[in-house]
Amino acid sequence: MATPHERADDGVEPNEVRTNARRLARQLCLGFKHHDDREREQAVEAFAAVDTVQFQHVSEETARRAAVAYVDALWAKDEVERACMVDGEIDDATLARADWSDVRAAFARRASLVDMDARYAEQSTVAWRRHKVGGDYWTPMKRAQLHEYRAALQEPDYPDKPRYGQSGYGPEPARYLLGVELHDTREWEQAQQVMTPYFERILQEHRTATTVASD
Repeated sequence: MATPHERADDGVEPNEVRTNARRLARQLCLGFKHHDDREREQAVEAFAAVDTVQFQHVSEETARRAAVAYVDALWAKDEVERACMVDGEIDDATLARADWSDVRAAFARRASLVDMDARYAEQSTVAWRRHKVGGDYWTPMKRAQLHEYRAALQEPDYPDKPRYGQSGYGPEPARYLLGVELHDTREWEQAQQVMTPYFERILQEHRTATTVASD
């Protein structure tokens, strides 16, 4: 049986890259849906299907552990939120003051496993806290995804913009943010469409790197 690495990259023709990218986008959305439904093992499987493909520079086992760390962060976030319930509703002020260290630690473990910039952990934690209590969550979310995308591409200079407008985090982190917004409104089909080019670039970069290495 082919591994996720083999299914997505080995011997793939250019016209198949988009099909595989759609599959990854669907798995990412499934991961979040399983999280919403409190289906932990299914969430791990969905996120692992993504991480074992996007993080080709580490072993499949390590990439899977990174996916588990991500799920751990989401479940830790839920525990913090449940601890801040008052009369059946989350108390935003209490949640803002809560201890998010378990969430941060899980994100930090994920970053360490795939050689991601350690700042990913803090930015992800800030983003998800603000996502719940209010405030600018989109900026730290894009910063976090910039670090993740650089790790997936193994390109520390991403986004390498050729002309003016050098500020910003690149189109792919912006796509991820839009995917989160579409998750919030349960627009799953649109979220998959938005995230397909995100993964398409990763797959294309992996194919290019493999070709260069084999020459």
